[in-house]
Amino acid sequence: MSGANRLVIFDCDGTLADGEHLIAEAMTMMFDREGLAAPTRAAVQRVIGLSLADAMAVLVPEADGQEHERLAQSYKDAFLAMREARGNPVEPLYPGVIEALEALSNANFLLAVATGKSMRGLKRVLAAHDIGHHFISLQTADHHPSKPHPSMIQTAMVDAGAVPETTLMIGDTSYDMAMARSAGAFGIGVTWGYHGADELTAAGAQHLIDDFSALAPLAHRLTETFHDQPAA
Repeated sequence: MSGANRLVIFDCDGTLADGEHLIAEAMTMMFDREGLAAPTRAAVQRVIGLSLADAMAVLVPEADGQEHERLAQSYKDAFLAMREARGNPVEPLYPGVIEALEALSNANFLLAVATGKSMRGLKRVLAAHDIGHHFISLQTADHHPSKPHPSMIQTAMVDAGAVPETTLMIGDTSYDMAMARSAGAFGIGVTWGYHGADELTAAGAQHLIDDFSALAPLAHRLTETFHDQPAA
């Protein structure tokens, strides 16, 4: 186990960046276009983190799988139209993100992202904030089953040369914590996102943090039994 790299995987929306207002606005636009009653903001928060088709299955349970896929594409179209109409706004990072990424990278942790966003959407956020160079693996809903399936974590571990015992999943939803539990990784819940602390704990979070400044010390403590390895 001493040869395994240490890996920290981040969710995006609700963990690294706050995209709720853009997602909610695009959802309202899409539902209006489709002639459907728009979901409440609370309902939208509940599905952030799922793949789009799975989110539509929650928001429009009476529709079938084919319709969920069609609505997912309709949402993508609405999101792009909304962004263009608003001058291409970018989701803001939460306080302390850049400092946490730098602290972990400087300590030879490898970093990855596992998100329900598309690869296009994720790369747009990373590029806008000039943080993409920190990550050695990007896993998105384009190429994996929806959270909480462990596929994204498992693939990131292969990319990084990590094992479950040296891998931390950082996220704000119960889907992130359940995914970590399924993969055998440490689940670290953040309390500034879209699901509450009790939900995170119930889904398998082993630790909760209220501020990004707590992450690097916690990551060191959880992996201190393994020899530090230079980032590959």
